[in-house]
Amino acid sequence: MSAAAIRNFIIFLVLLVLVDLYAYKGVNTALANHSLTLRRMFRFLYWVISIGIWGMLVWVAINFRDPEARRDHSFAFSMVALFLLFFLPKLVMVLFHGLDDLLHLVRWGWWKLTPGPMDVTGEGIGRARFLSQLGLILSTVPFTAVLYGVTKGRRTFNVSRVPVKSSTLPNGFDGLRIVQFSDMHLGSYGGDLAIVRNGIDLINAEEPDLILFTGDLVNDYAEEAEPFIGELSRLQARMGKFSILGNHDYSDYARWDDPANKAANLERLKAIHAECGFRLMLDEHLPLERNGDRIGLLGVQNWGHRFQQYGDLAKTMKGTEPFTYRLLMSHDPTHWEHQVLGTGIDLTLSGHTHGAQLGVRIAGTTYSPAQWVYKHWAGLYAEGHQQLYVNRGFGFIGFPGRVGMPPEITVLELVKG
Repeated sequence: MSAAAIRNFIIFLVLLVLVDLYAYKGVNTALANHSLTLRRMFRFLYWVISIGIWGMLVWVAINFRDPEARRDHSFAFSMVALFLLFFLPKLVMVLFHGLDDLLHLVRWGWWKLTPGPMDVTGEGIGRARFLSQLGLILSTVPFTAVLYGVTKGRRTFNVSRVPVKSSTLPNGFDGLRIVQFSDMHLGSYGGDLAIVRNGIDLINAEEPDLILFTGDLVNDYAEEAEPFIGELSRLQARMGKFSILGNHDYSDYARWDDPANKAANLERLKAIHAECGFRLMLDEHLPLERNGDRIGLLGVQNWGHRFQQYGDLAKTMKGTEPFTYRLLMSHDPTHWEHQVLGTGIDLTLSGHTHGAQLGVRIAGTTYSPAQWVYKHWAGLYAEGHQQLYVNRGFGFIGFPGRVGMPPEITVLELVKG
């Protein structure tokens, strides 16, 4: 670890300790009227957990200098979840106790400016203490949300059934059922096959005509997909399985001492797609035939407005003009707004955003931090006759859970109309 990295880590640790101290002050204020025994028990648990988190961070900082250790995404993301589980509630406590202290400061300033008898009844102090008590209660919300996200939220799939109408769709493809899934990030699961197996079973239960995977099979390394080849091979579709690469699949975010090893990693990943029965499409197209009609299926390499731009859309589209209907797989939805619009491509399928793995549903509408970053972040969009569907993702990365944004399997039915 470099001197700058050590300095930054020490600063981060000091800030974390200061947050812990101030949050504990708020807890003490909130529990001031409770029994001494309860306060001692809470104090013991609070500091045992806090010191344990500090120790965990130091241990991770020391041990994750090893390149092999950095490959263990499942363990690293578990540490992230453990940190967030106990840190986010403290931030809530800091916010509300800060308001509590601000009220005390205002009261003190008012007394200094307008001298008079102080409120000695304690009612004013009690009203101010209410904020700390409210903060303690509300701090259970992020704790519960994180706990739910890493236990149930990432395991409970949502099967979205979406009709996609188009006047240019050939009659022979009316009613075609496509299952789209995206962003598996298999390295995030470690050796746990259960979630992936459940997702595969749900896809097969739909008996799709076509299965399309829109990128990010792994986090960085092809080896992450090795334990799941058998499960992915079980996927069945009458007209075949097709896939593209996502930004993570190129392993650009990992450290490679030898460029040849990085290139070999990508070649191995391409081979895994084939071993799983997928036709990986790299800036190319092919015809699909059904009931005597044909449409064009296009697959482009990753192209993102703020991410890698490997894809060559012009090359992908060359020769597709005779098709009256064209379906494009492109991992990053920003590709649609920056290059695909205006080309006449009828339907684009993307992923990438994960819906930020976090959403809140209010009055029938889901809100997510993803919408602050992406204009098109989840669901079906249209401009003119061109349409885009953004899948919310199968897996997870960074935070090993999902809160209010379940993993998605999309069943698209093409409809003539």
